[in-house]
Amino acid sequence: MDPDFWLFLAVGFAAQLVDGALGMAYGVISTSVLLSFGVTPANASASVHAAKVFTGAASGLSHILYRNVDWKLLALLSGGGVVGGVGGTYVLTSVPGEAVKPYVVAWLFLMGLIILYRAWRQARPKVFSWKSPFPLGLVGGFFDAIGGGGWGPVVTSSLMGAGADPRKAIGTTNTAEVFVAAATAGAFLVSLLTGHWETEGLDGLLWSLAGLIVGGVIAAPLAGWMTKVLPTRALTWIVGLLVVSLAAWQAWMLF
Repeated sequence: MDPDFWLFLAVGFAAQLVDGALGMAYGVISTSVLLSFGVTPANASASVHAAKVFTGAASGLSHILYRNVDWKLLALLSGGGVVGGVGGTYVLTSVPGEAVKPYVVAWLFLMGLIILYRAWRQARPKVFSWKSPFPLGLVGGFFDAIGGGGWGPVVTSSLMGAGADPRKAIGTTNTAEVFVAAATAGAFLVSLLTGHWETEGLDGLLWSLAGLIVGGVIAAPLAGWMTKVLPTRALTWIVGLLVVSLAAWQAWMLF
């Protein structure tokens, strides 16, 4: 069996463990590793979204079983995410995605600081009253397709920054991700078949893709349980620190 399979199984396991428990980072971690191997941004995004169809389904089922999902919010986020993901795919296969990255990084850093402030003040979760979760899903899906990861950091951090229950924010975001990933992966396939996107090297990523899928599926049940049992304030601190760290790292890479 190709050594890449075992390497990316470990990457997929670690990325899904973080993503499933904290609501973000599977795409960021997996895409970053692929890019470090010289994979093009479009190929990396297509591969990661194909993997997330399977890992997202396993993660979503786990969160449903642990009752971490708000069903109304799930429907609205998924709808917006699908539209944004398809739009982001078209943009990524047409223009460089780096042009929008500074804005995403700035948004993530701001959301991370807000989450840390809420943890410091010991602010209690409140009934989520976001009036337009569909646009939030649209923005998250767009940035996720552009950067190969970003759905969780944008959506989870925004929900928690607005005061949503951390468990519901994480569980709902992870469950919605399977629909966004499926739509984005399908859009990449359509772009390839219609000639809008011409690429090379996808066939060489099959073992890496298989590893990401297997590792992520194995980690999903454990991650869902971790979200259920971690104390709310500790979960808020961890998510806030992760968002700020990811934003700082992305800013370092950009500038």
